[in-house]
Amino acid sequence: MVAPRRIQQIVLACALAAGVAACSSSGNNSGSGGSSAPASSASAPASTSGGSAASQIAANWTTFFNAKTPVAKRVALLQDGQKFATIINSQAGGGLAASATAKVTKVTVTSPSQAKVTYSILIGGSPALANQSGVAIKQGGTWKVGLASFCGLLTLENNGDSSSLPSVCKTAG
Repeated sequence: MVAPRRIQQIVLACALAAGVAACSSSGNNSGSGGSSAPASSASAPASTSGGSAASQIAANWTTFFNAKTPVAKRVALLQDGQKFATIINSQAGGGLAASATAKVTKVTVTSPSQAKVTYSILIGGSPALANQSGVAIKQGGTWKVGLASFCGLLTLENNGDSSSLPSVCKTAG
């Protein structure tokens, strides 16, 4: 088991890397434009339901958590990302974030605009937070990391305290 201080560092790295969770989708519904960042540690999901939507979700989550993905792309891959642009920009950069990635292991599309995502956060290729549950939301034609997932990571980073997070996190569920 990882010590609480190490968990904080890992979560901070995750938030920094995501700057936080997804790649310009490789399908036709890419609403974020631009070129895709390299998808290091991105393997195809082990289990998916929902076909190409599941593949797009997995690719976008992986890109979102890739430290090499430009901040503007990360903002575009987060539900209501503009509300978090300052946070994402301030956290982008060095430390553990430079080696943080995500690996999606399962995607289950539950509706035309929502999916459940099982993912792990890797630091230097090693699992740091394994088998996390998240949500993807289709917004503006693009599958994005859901606010509930992002805000959950930010809350974990803040030792469970969400009082300093943007107000949208309090209603993100």
